[in-house]
Amino acid sequence: MADAWLTTLITDTPQQGFELAIALSRRGVKYTQPDAEVLHKLRPEYSTSSHELTAASQVIAINFQTVAAANNYWRK
Repeated sequence: MADAWLTTLITDTPQQGFELAIALSRRGVKYTQPDAEVLHKLRPEYSTSSHELTAASQVIAINFQTVAAANNYWRK
């Protein structure tokens, strides 16, 4: 791990939480495949596959569930 970029899961709004979930998902891909050239080479394959796009959406949804729980579902 190169840097400590994730200092909290707490966000002010659900929108910020969703954006954090996307960031978590994207970082997960970068950690799994750190070679940017390989990522760019594979992009045409997964960007046009309904199955791959659905899988990406599922990962974001799981991360959003985690962020929402950390934020007590933004209940006050």
